Amino acid sequence: MIKAILTGHSKGLGLGIARALLQQGHAVLGIARSQNTELQQQYNEDLQQISLDLAQPGALEQLESSPQLLKFIANATQLLLINNAGLVSPIGPLSAQATVDISRSVQLNVAVPLALSALLARKIQGTQQLRILHVSSGAAQSAYPGWSVYCATKAALDMHARAVQQDQLPNVAICSLAPGVIDTAMQTQIRETDESLFPNKQRFIELKNSNALSSPNMAGERLVHYLLGPDFGKKAVADLRTC
Repeated sequence: MIKAILTGHSKGLGLGIARALLQQGHAVLGIARSQNTELQQQYNEDLQQISLDLAQPGALEQLESSPQLLKFIANATQLLLINNAGLVSPIGPLSAQATVDISRSVQLNVAVPLALSALLARKIQGTQQLRILHVSSGAAQSAYPGWSVYCATKAALDMHARAVQQDQLPNVAICSLAPGVIDTAMQTQIRETDESLFPNKQRFIELKNSNALSSPNMAGERLVHYLLGPDFGKKAVADLRTC
């Protein structure tokens, strides 16, 4: 039985991933600040949801002791962890970055994926298989002005996947995957940012105007196809656009 734990499942790419998994009959445990009632009504028992702001201090400890999480993973033959939740803020040069915004981004973009990966690696037993997918970004490989925190946190995921792959754990496969540019609320936030904070803003406006953005559902389907495919884990870092 394949089961998936997915952060940030209630909207955007996370919702696209959740739909793709549920359509294939795989149980999903979604963790996000808000629940998706429409998805719950559609898939009923196949979807479980935990309302939790993972960017808040103490969230990881709360999740680790969650009976719902432990019960969910108990009878899975293959467990999927999709670390999708993330923040692009703070946007701007160092002098414009608030300490609280930096802390929240590092917590959600780095600490949560790393801690969840370690937690599930400790919890799997016997022949249970674990596949870990970090949702990365092209910003992990290319620096952008105004995105120092976002670039650094995504680069951390790529390096984490490379190092975990070196551990050669027998029942664990991992990949940090850049999904491409997707039409989500994060893209809207980027396009609405003042150009003095993000000089590359116009490029993202042009991507939207030229219909170059993938839909969350299409990107979610492609991501799930790769996650469940035979080549998953062979590359520690990959780009969905070239897979």
